[in-house]
Order: sequence, then structure tokens, then C-alpha cells
Amino acid sequence: MSTTEPAAPASPTGDGERGGPYHHGNLKQALLDAAEALLRREGVGGLTLRAAAAETGVSHAAPKNHFGDLCGLQSELAASGFRRLAGQMRAALDDAATADDAMDAIGRAYVAFAVANPGLFNLMYRSEMLDADRPALKSAVSDMAMLLRGAVVARAGGGASGVNTAAIVADITAAWSLVHGFATLLVDGRLAPLLAHVKGENPESSLLDLVLASRKTRPPAR
Repeated sequence: MSTTEPAAPASPTGDGERGGPYHHGNLKQALLDAAEALLRREGVGGLTLRAAAAETGVSHAAPKNHFGDLCGLQSELAASGFRRLAGQMRAALDDAATADDAMDAIGRAYVAFAVANPGLFNLMYRSEMLDADRPALKSAVSDMAMLLRGAVVARAGGGASGVNTAAIVADITAAWSLVHGFATLLVDGRLAPLLAHVKGENPESSLLDLVLASRKTRPPAR
């Protein structure tokens, strides 16, 4: 009598590992983790639905079932990045004693996230690769934007009402441009020639402190 076990049936959802049952638990999150690992290791060019499936150990149909297409996967991964970024910015506010300290804290958190996650950070701002109308991405971007707006309004000394909307928008734009520009230049290695002239054990941090200090030379919007 043969002792060969029958092959496991293929999963009707495409989630099975080589046609067998899926054992990771949360497949969607596992696929996102795999996609981020690919992004770190191979760059955005190596991030495909098939590669994410192979990295996770599931059938090539599994990512399509959860994300629809590559744009959907990239958009959900970008949404995850924005949620993590907002969480780190929010956590940085805990030790901020003043409104100026709060602005500096979220700025440092923004740059720290970019340095720690350069591939993901770049993907988050690759609009041509993302679906801006995807609910998860819209919600995550809005959450981060509201956090920044709250810090700007607090620095202005007012609540959500009773402030000059145009001026607040200008301050949000200035603050975001400042830290995003610094983070992008740092991640891309463009600041290396300038960092050579900054003293200290951590010239990147020292230069960021000086850049953030320059923001305080003008009064907050009112």
C-alpha cells in the first residue's frame, strides 16, 4: 500500500502556500511586510506583486486578491508609512514643553523616519505610483497633515477658529517644505559636502537643529 500522502488542495482564495493552507495569520500584513522588505533590499524596481507573493511564500494570486494591482499594493504600503510617520511625530510631542518645542520635535521625527526608511519614504511621495483616492492612503495622509496643522495652530496661539487660514496654510507649507526638503537632501546624500563643515559627533542632527532654529526668526501666523 502506498504511503504517499495526497497533495493538499489549492486554496480557492490564492492564499495557500504552494497550494496548501496559509499559516501566517494576517496575510495582508504579511504581504505588506514582504513588500517593504523588497523595497529595502531591491528598491522600487524590485517591488512587484509576484515578488511580494514569493517573499511571503504564497501563490502569485494572493496579492491581487488583497490589493487589486501593483498600484494598490504600493498605495497601501505608502499608507502604512504615513501612519507610522504620524505615530512617531505624535510620540515626539510627549516631551515638548512649548509650541516651538513641539514644532521642532515633529520636524526631527519626520527626518528620523526618512533616514530610517529611505525606500519607503521615497515611495510615499511618488504620486505617479500611488492611488491618491485609495481610502487608506487618504486617511493616513490626512492624519499626518492634521497633526502638522495642529502644531502650527498651537504655535500661533489659537484654536482651529479665529486664525487667518491663508497664513496658517503658508506656515504649514513652510514647515513641511523645510523638513521634507532637508530629509530628501539627506537621504539622497546631497548634504554631504555641507555636513563636512558642521562640527560635532552627529553633524546631521546639528545641522537640522540650525535649520529648525532659522524657522523661529519670523513670528508665527495669526
